[in-house]
Amino acid sequence: MGGDRVYTNALLTDLYQLTMIQGLYYEGKHEQRCIFDRYYRNNPFNGGYTIVAGLDHLIDYVGNLHFNDGDIDYLRSTGMFRPEFLAYLRTLRFTGDIYAMPEGTIAFPQEVLLRVETKKAEALVLETCMSMIMNHESLIATKARRVRTAAGDDTLMEFGLRRAQGKSAGVYGARAAVIGGFNGTSNVYAGARFGLPVFGTMAHSWIMSFPTELEAFRAYCRQYDDNLILLADTYNTLKQGVPDAITVFKELKAARRLPPHYGIRLDSGDLAYLSKEAHKMFTAAGFDDAIIAASNDLDENLISGLKLQGSAINSWGVGTHLITSKDSPSLGGVFKLVGQYEGGEFVPKIKLSDNAEKISNPGRKNVLRLYDKTTGKMKADIIVLEGETIDTTEAFHLVADDMPWRYRSVQGGTYDVRTMLEPIFKEGRLVYERPGLQEIRTYAEKEIGTLWPEYTRLINPEQMRVQRSAKLSELREKVLRKESANFL
Repeated sequence: MGGDRVYTNALLTDLYQLTMIQGLYYEGKHEQRCIFDRYYRNNPFNGGYTIVAGLDHLIDYVGNLHFNDGDIDYLRSTGMFRPEFLAYLRTLRFTGDIYAMPEGTIAFPQEVLLRVETKKAEALVLETCMSMIMNHESLIATKARRVRTAAGDDTLMEFGLRRAQGKSAGVYGARAAVIGGFNGTSNVYAGARFGLPVFGTMAHSWIMSFPTELEAFRAYCRQYDDNLILLADTYNTLKQGVPDAITVFKELKAARRLPPHYGIRLDSGDLAYLSKEAHKMFTAAGFDDAIIAASNDLDENLISGLKLQGSAINSWGVGTHLITSKDSPSLGGVFKLVGQYEGGEFVPKIKLSDNAEKISNPGRKNVLRLYDKTTGKMKADIIVLEGETIDTTEAFHLVADDMPWRYRSVQGGTYDVRTMLEPIFKEGRLVYERPGLQEIRTYAEKEIGTLWPEYTRLINPEQMRVQRSAKLSELREKVLRKESANFL
């Protein structure tokens, strides 16, 4: 059924969310005010940070959240939902508050990335799709930033659409890659949808469509004389591809038609060796500024290795390993209830677990970030109860919860403090001024600049020791004692 029906993103949820909401509806608890936190427990890639992404996508989802006739008809057809509850779903809209770290922000494990304060039914409807959006896009943005770290100032092109796991992953992944530091994408839809710069050269099939490679290059130049990145490895890179490219560049130079940006792309073979030899040949022919682009299953580790080998590549097309986040295919973001109102009183809630890292932090919280006034570098993050402040004129003592014997003090007057969560929705209304993508990318570049190099290295990076404030630790201990007393 449903072939001709139109469904909304309200159905982008897990069944148990809807069955729980129905149960709460008939128990009279569906409109109970509550607070949920979104956070994650471990950095992907065994890295030192995560880049927040997906907020703009989330804003569209939350702002358009509703169940239409097609949704209700489908849910009715399952036989699981009662008429009164379906009538309630038909009227459901988001009416609460959301606070979040802006896109491009550097984040660390256990920190509150997003806080939802609303009715229980609304929070449960949001959970699955919200997690999907922000887990995926934050993961790709973080992977992209790692690639940018390896590539330095070289051009980075996102080439992953054909290997993406579906349209949404390809389109929003391209956007996330730009947040992470890529210059643009080959994805035309993403370019149109988000205003991304689009890049492309040619395929081997173009070369094979002409009697010779040289004729293929000349034909391409006739059609696109302002986009002269010629694919040089269809037959023999150094004996034919590069010499043919040099022939074409000489012809264009003689005709005064050689554009400022020109060169070749390598898509196979020993990229370090081929790029160095190609660069020698271009230099000898008077084209030492020719671009040498590369593709072929690249990632940050391969790019870093090629750099160490002295490759002459200065433009990188990164596809499969980026868009699928091949070496770390998921970000384990979670969405946990941290408090609810009972009889008009706010009651902090905690999730217990045999795994210490899975025990949640109760209460309404925020994150404060300390920066060194002289360097602008990040010094520490503290998870605090909402409303807590730090007097920057006084010394602040940093103590890691998992290593209380290791502590240090930050002298008063030497640091600044920033509150990390910003209001996005208030009473269901969007109050956040959505920045443009290039503004987000610039902000993300600034954010990464606040990290010491120890945190951005690709292998065995330093880990930011996020701590809880004394008041939060006291509340956590109190709630832990209360809940665990039931099992003594």
